[in-house]
Parts: sequence; C-alpha cells; structure tokens
Amino acid sequence: MTDLSNQQAHQDSFASSGHLPTDTGVLRLAKVYAQAIVEAADRKACRREVLAELGVIVRDVLPKVPAAYAVFASPRVSPQEKGSMIDRICAGKVLPTTLHSLHVLARHGRLGIVAEVVTAAERLANELDGRKPAIITTAVPLDAAEQSRIFAEIERLLSLALAPTFVVNPNVLGGLIVRVQDTVYDHSVATSLVRLGDRLKQRSNHEIQYRRDRLGTA
Repeated sequence: MTDLSNQQAHQDSFASSGHLPTDTGVLRLAKVYAQAIVEAADRKACRREVLAELGVIVRDVLPKVPAAYAVFASPRVSPQEKGSMIDRICAGKVLPTTLHSLHVLARHGRLGIVAEVVTAAERLANELDGRKPAIITTAVPLDAAEQSRIFAEIERLLSLALAPTFVVNPNVLGGLIVRVQDTVYDHSVATSLVRLGDRLKQRSNHEIQYRRDRLGTA
C-alpha cells in the first residue's frame, strides 16, 4: 500500500544524505508552503497522488543522488538552474501540480527544505482527514502487504483512523507496540493485539533459527 510505504519510519529528514533536523523557524516556514501545496492539490482533486509523488522524490530519489540535493540546498545555484534540474528529474514523470510545487520552492529559494515541506504537508493532510499519527513498532521488518494487513487490524481494534509510521525494534518482547499520540498500546492491551504480537515474535524466532541453521551448515 503506497501510503504506508511513504510514511514509514518517521522519514522527516534525509538521513542518508546528511540532511539534519532544522530549527522551529524553518519548520514554521515549511508549514506555509505545505498548506499552499495541499490547497493547490485539493483544487485539482489530486492531493493523495501529489503527496505520494513528493514523498518518493524526497525519500527515494534525492537520498540516492546527494549531488542533486546539494544543488537544491545551495544558495549559489540560481532558481533557473534549480528549475532546469527539477525538469530533468521529474518532467513527464509526475503530475503537473507536483512539478509546479517544486518549481515554486525553487523560485523562492526553498528547495533546501523540501523534506520538511513534504512532511508538513503529509501531517496537514492527515489532520484534514481526521487521521491520528500512530507509530507501530514491530520486532521484525514487514513488507507493504504485511504492513497493510496489520494496520487495518489495528485500526479496527482501536476504532481510530490512523496515519501509520512503521518502526522495527528486535527488542520488542511482545512483538508489537502501537503508540497513538501519547497513548501506548502494548501486547497486554487486547487479546487480538497479543495474537498479532505473538505472530510477529514467532516469525522473528524462526528467522533467527534459520540464520543459525544456515551458519551451521556453512
């Protein structure tokens, strides 16, 4: 499920490209541009698609091309040059609203905070949809299909609309912990969550045993 993949693991920054957390002034500025992007996408009825495309750009594309992010963030590179790079990377591959959003950031010298803008836009969209942020910690990594299944079951159990972030922590003894804002639901909360956690814990044990067997054979 694309939305789940795009929101994975609190990707608020370019960890792989050295992009560091920013100050509150930058975050406030990011919210201004985020609101403009969401409103523009809503006018075209393509909010979900635009945010998904922007998420791919900041989390999948730019971290793999550090030089491109360096150009985006550099005050020495003109807005025109940045716009040309945006077109080379994105033109014909994303919706016009997505492309326009990036060009607006370039013209105003704000491409260096594009990750913060996208994160702020996603949070705003979740608020507008009435979705509460949730951090779902599992003992083992999950693929998109598994995330989707577990997320759907958690929403059903808690009777809440959630915006999920998946985190992996092998030390989670119960196999599963769900945090919704300031409330933590661990494996003791409900029998169904216990079963979910047990399945993940069993899978973790199987994977550990499999690796031991492989090493033993080698």
